[in-house]
Amino acid sequence: MGTRIILSTVMAIASGLLPAAHALTQEELVARLQAAGYSQIRDIKSTAEGTTARAAKNGTDVRLLIDSSGQVKEQK
Repeated sequence: MGTRIILSTVMAIASGLLPAAHALTQEELVARLQAAGYSQIRDIKSTAEGTTARAAKNGTDVRLLIDSSGQVKEQK
């Protein structure tokens, strides 16, 4: 039964029904942050916590933490 579930999942990914997991490229990350209203995006680094970056939003400089699921958290 377990093999059948795995095979079904692989077939769903191959057919495009489920997206395959992949990390964002730096360009995709910057585009996503810009779409969320951030500018002056810089100092992008991969850390144990996730990806960190510095940016500005509404005239305020913020530190961002982007986790593996793409959630963005501001850390002032």
